[in-house]
Parts: sequence; structure tokens; C-alpha cells
Amino acid sequence: MRYILAHDLGTTGNKANLFDEQGHWVAGHLEPYPVHYPQPGWAEQDPSDWWRAVCNATRALLAQTHVAPRNIAAVTFSGQMMGVVAVDNRGVPLRTAIIWADQRATEEAAFIAERCTPEAVYQRTGHRISPAYSAAKILWLKRHQPEVFQQARSFLTAKDYVVLRLTGQYVTDYSDASGTNLFDLHTRTWCEDFIAQLELERSQLPALHPSSSVVGTVTREAAEATGLAEGTPVVIGGGDGACATVGAGCVADGEPYCVLGTSAWIAFTAPQPLLDPQQRTFTFHALQADRYVPMGTMQSAGGAREWLLRAMQAQPEEALARVPPGCDGLLFLPYLIGERSPWWNPHARAAFVGLTMSHDAAAMQRAVLEGVAFNLRLIFEALSTQMPLRSLRFIGGGARSVLWQHILADVLGVPLLIPELLAEATSWGAAVAGGVGVGLYHDWSIASARTRIQSVIEPNAENHARYTEAFARFQAAYHALAPLYTPTNGI
Repeated sequence: MRYILAHDLGTTGNKANLFDEQGHWVAGHLEPYPVHYPQPGWAEQDPSDWWRAVCNATRALLAQTHVAPRNIAAVTFSGQMMGVVAVDNRGVPLRTAIIWADQRATEEAAFIAERCTPEAVYQRTGHRISPAYSAAKILWLKRHQPEVFQQARSFLTAKDYVVLRLTGQYVTDYSDASGTNLFDLHTRTWCEDFIAQLELERSQLPALHPSSSVVGTVTREAAEATGLAEGTPVVIGGGDGACATVGAGCVADGEPYCVLGTSAWIAFTAPQPLLDPQQRTFTFHALQADRYVPMGTMQSAGGAREWLLRAMQAQPEEALARVPPGCDGLLFLPYLIGERSPWWNPHARAAFVGLTMSHDAAAMQRAVLEGVAFNLRLIFEALSTQMPLRSLRFIGGGARSVLWQHILADVLGVPLLIPELLAEATSWGAAVAGGVGVGLYHDWSIASARTRIQSVIEPNAENHARYTEAFARFQAAYHALAPLYTPTNGI
């Protein structure tokens, strides 16, 4: 029996999973690591934590399953997107990684808009200009830490850094490249004119590959660190958004799904980029070489829930279920680290609105779940202008919450389809890319064939009506508070 080893380098940890040659999940292992928030709007991680997590998880999985290293047909990756790891000529990080959640580069985003124009960037890259993307973060390094910029051999994302450690190759795939604001979705090349206009160096960007490409093999040094066999093929894989799409079984055009992890998004597969006239949504390249993933992403979803649970004692889900839908007028705006879709406001901040003496911890915690669902409804409605969305697959760690399943179905007013693989779905998408890349899987259709729907959550019409009223107040609360979210206010 041969296996695919897939690592999913998320925000809070690396989820490693083994899949067999029929596409069945065998075992998984999670290695956590921290996120550092040195200033408001900043978010960083130590790349050595990612490497340590990959090494530890690989050894743990091999020991747990007694799979011989020589039987690993390929190792492949999903990873958090839009970050920047600056590495030198030896592949050594020059500083901590600036990750996707970081919003510091607002002035650099404005500089991109001056040099390249927002409409041109959106039309070419599928994304509006934002400090969330890699280009603005690279420009921030150039402006604020020029010694790092000058010494950088390459700027990589999380998975690309680990692939470098495994193979010695400076590479990325189309999906991760499409999160940089520097990748042309139509030609699948770096935007040479944008790079020149921004006074960046093309040589500092990694080589481009389709997600199913074998980009190298495990070196002797990496084999000793991970327990893998020297010479094991390494398939580049993709960004977590693209991997989740395949992992949810959405490989045919027009099959929508929602991921609820630290962040959250709604997306589907399409044969071409879909551009929203209001630029509320965006398009990534898919794992498949000829497909795209239109989506809308919110910054803090499960992350908002985890923040509140750290701040106060966690209440059992049964207690939250006893709180009536709408939380007796209590709203939560989940903008703890700014927001992407649909507001695109890096200065947005979270707030409870409507607190009274009668609200308790359970009401506040349920309000967080509802606030995330309300923002997802904004994304859902924006995407629905591009294509009718009549149901939604639901995956990610947050999808394990039965209460959150029902809240999201009631807020959106459409059935939720719950697959067997929830938190493992993103790893499964990466595994499919790996299996296709080395010929273990015949084609991408194995993704949908192995993604069985285990339950369907139908919306409650009465709750949907109640949530629709609260949804209007949710939007009004954001617009009322937005003028307060300015850098000069120190928030």
C-alpha cells in the first residue's frame, strides 16, 4: 500500500494527514504553534515553528500508523496564504513571517493604487489592492526594514518555505501566487509591469508551478529531520483556499461551500475569474491548471470565538442553544483584525452592540457565532449575484459545532451539506493534488467521489425571518461605527 502525506499549515497549527491509494483517510496528527501580535493590526509567526511542526507531525504519523517511509508516494502541502517569509541565499529566514492576518501595510497598499491603479490590479489579478496581500507586505519590508529586503533571495508563503526546507527549491504554485497582487490570473505569469512600477525585483519571487507539480525530492538532511525517505517526491500543493475547494468535493463548476476555521470563506469553482462590479469578492487560481475559485473571505471567524473563550469561561453549547436566536438584541461585529470581504477595511474593529444587564456569558458567546454568520451572509449575497447559491457545503473546524451549523443555515436560509471530512478537508484537497501529481490518483474526480455528505441541515423559516431583521441591524451597526475606525484613534 502506498500513501500520500498531506500537511495543512494553518494559522494555529499544522494538521498532517495520511491518505491511502484509494483516497481513504488513514490517520492525522496536529502540531500547534503560536501567533504573535506585537502591535494592533500586526500578526507574525516564526517559520522555524512551521518546520518543527512538520517534522514532529511526520514522525508521529509514521510511528502511529507503522507506515514505512518508503511507502510514502508523495508529500504535499496546503498552507495559509498571502504571507511573506523573507529568506536569504541559504534559505534562512531573515525575520519572522508576516502572515495573512497582518494589516500593517496600509500606506504601501495606497502606493500600489497610485502606481498600478485599483481597477487594473483587480482585472488582472482577480483581487482588489489590500494590505492583506503579499505585495503590500513586501513593500513594507522595503520601506521599513531595507536591510531585510536587500538580503532577501526570495519571498515565500508558509508552505513554500517548508518545501524549500525539504527540497532546496524556491518555488510556489499558481494558487498561492494568486494571493500576492502580483500574479496575472489570465496568463498564469507574474505581472512584470506591476513589479517594475512598484520597483520590486522579479528575481525575488519564486518560480511558478501548477499545484500538482513534483517540484523536487526530499534531501538527505530533510529526511533525517522528518523521518521521510530520501528522494521522496514533493508535490507543491496549494493555498488553503484552493485546497479546501477540492477537499470539499467541489471540483465541478458551480458547487459552493463554506470553510469556517480561524478565518472563514465562501467559494465555488469556475472556468474563469469572476469579477464583482463592487469588488466585494475576489478570485484565486484553483489547484486544477484550468480552473478558478471565486470567493469572499472574512478575517476572524473561529478566531473570534477563540478570542472570547480566552477572555471568559467557555459555556457549554447547550447553554448557548438555550439563548434565543438574535440574542435578545445583542449583536457582535467580528472585526478583531480588520476585515476583507465585503468591507475591505483594515481599520475595522470588533464590537458588542446592544448589551444589557440581562445578557450573560452564553448570550455573548452565541452572539459571536451569529456575528460570524451575519458577515458570511454578506459574502454569500455578494457571490449570489455571480451565480445562484441554493445550498452550501460546510467544512472546517467550526463546522464541528452542531449549533453553528444550525445558526449558519438559519441566517443564510439555505440547506447546509455536512461532509464526513470537516477539519481534514483541506488536507484532503492537498492530498488529491499530490496523488494526481505522482499518478497515484487518476484525476481530480476522486475528490468528489470520496467526499460523502453525512447530513443535511435545513434552515428554520421562523429563525431565518428573525435573523433577517437582525442582519439589517448588523449592517447598520457597522456603518454607524466605521467612522470611528481610523488610525489616528489608535485602534
